[in-house]
Amino acid sequence: MKRKETPVKSKAANNSMDLKDIESLIKFVQNSGVAEVSLEQKEFKITIKTTHGGVIQQQSYMHVPAMQISPSPQQQVVAAPPIEIAKPSEDSKYITIKSPMIGTFYRSSTPDKPVFVNVGDEIKGGQVLCIIEAMKLFNEIESEVSGKIVKVLVDNATPVEYDQPLFLVDPK
Repeated sequence: MKRKETPVKSKAANNSMDLKDIESLIKFVQNSGVAEVSLEQKEFKITIKTTHGGVIQQQSYMHVPAMQISPSPQQQVVAAPPIEIAKPSEDSKYITIKSPMIGTFYRSSTPDKPVFVNVGDEIKGGQVLCIIEAMKLFNEIESEVSGKIVKVLVDNATPVEYDQPLFLVDPK
């Protein structure tokens, strides 16, 4: 199979890529049938691996202030491991709060601090529920709903995928 190559646009002045450049590279890899693409420049290195045309892994290493990348659902093809949730008839009345990004889930700001929320806690819109660390950035995840925490679906300090369920909330 002949390998297709196309130049990757980058800002020559500062040797960095913006989100649009990275998205373009991901689309190129998805459409080209290439199994792996690595791009290394003075300030960063990015590797994208695929299988059967779908992106399965994206690694970025930056030596400049990190940028936050929140992939859209079509960019993230890897399925999250199945999570056992109670019977659908019971859960249908609950609201599921999902991860807005890929990263590491933390229930508290530091190991010696109390967790943000526990099962049974009443929450309000805008209240911090957890932290997700992505590319050494600690992102506070706030609730968009008010209600009562019914279940925490992820263990502390574990990796989470985009759109993975984190909490079940009873909106009553």
